[in-house]
Amino acid sequence: MWKRIIVVLQVAFTYMGTVVGAGFATGQEILQFFTRFGYWGSITITLATFLFIWLGAKMMLISSDIKAASYEDLNKTLFGERLGSWISIFMMLILLGVTAVMLAGAGSIFEENWNFSYQSGLLITIVGCFFLLRKGMNAILAVNAIVVPMMLLFTGIVMYNTFMTPESDRWLTLQTDHPLFAAWSAPLLYAAFNLSMSQAVLVPLGASIQDRRALKTGALVGGIGIGFMLLAGHIALSLHMPGIQQFAIPMGGIARQLGHTAQWIYIFLIFAEIFTTLIADIYGLTLQIRQRVKWPVSIITIIILIFCYLAGQIGFGPLLSTLYPIFGMISLGWLVLIIRHRRVEPVPRPRDRNNKP
Repeated sequence: MWKRIIVVLQVAFTYMGTVVGAGFATGQEILQFFTRFGYWGSITITLATFLFIWLGAKMMLISSDIKAASYEDLNKTLFGERLGSWISIFMMLILLGVTAVMLAGAGSIFEENWNFSYQSGLLITIVGCFFLLRKGMNAILAVNAIVVPMMLLFTGIVMYNTFMTPESDRWLTLQTDHPLFAAWSAPLLYAAFNLSMSQAVLVPLGASIQDRRALKTGALVGGIGIGFMLLAGHIALSLHMPGIQQFAIPMGGIARQLGHTAQWIYIFLIFAEIFTTLIADIYGLTLQIRQRVKWPVSIITIIILIFCYLAGQIGFGPLLSTLYPIFGMISLGWLVLIIRHRRVEPVPRPRDRNNKP
């Protein structure tokens, strides 16, 4: 029983750590997809949470059924052999870009908050990634087992502080000028984007765990955890609307009110969330590339890190604004196909008449 509980928590924490990236931690994703739609955001967060529970479990279960070596195997199952291969190549290029964005974000944190140069921040992060990734999936599980509970604790502190503030119920009454269609399409876009991006690590994770019950329970706990952090961020941001929209890092303004120590912890958590997403994406990319070229894993990892370092010279902002909309468009098609996918039971092989039953 305890062994299954540990597996469930590993799945849940890895799921949360993969989805809760830099955009989530800064508050920008919550603001753009939910809070700007007023009290409708509270309702649509419920829909997003349901999608994360349902489709996260489905993705990992399909991966377990087909024993996927990488997310390319999942895409071939969803799109067919030929189209799935092309989709995987396209997603590999996009994930390379997203990984470069994460690395650039880490460099920016070192430069803006810790008195390091941007280049030093990139190099320190790259070295940390390389040595951790030598441990494979175990490193991803271990890092998320540390980072995610800290993020949950910090989120709980923010929520408690918000409820101790006058007008803390604004999340229930906040009005919006945005159309209702935009409010209800936002959770679909949000779930599609984050689920398709997280398949780089959730697919090999699902394939490595044959306990279907543990995968389902892990997706349930992870999805609820994501929903809790979304709602907590939404409640805190709603209290400071509309002025909070002027901040590049909205949650940073809220953390500043909790004191210098809380602000320092918050900056560390942003970096940690970037780092967990970074190593998860590099791990998934390494597995996918290794299916095509039989090079050593360490060589592929080094090549990916060098590419991301070179792409990171462009800067965090330009990379983010260019690549994310493109990835969002392909994610919607991926979401529809994984919803439509039905589990196919394996056909039993005919008995050999020469053998005894």
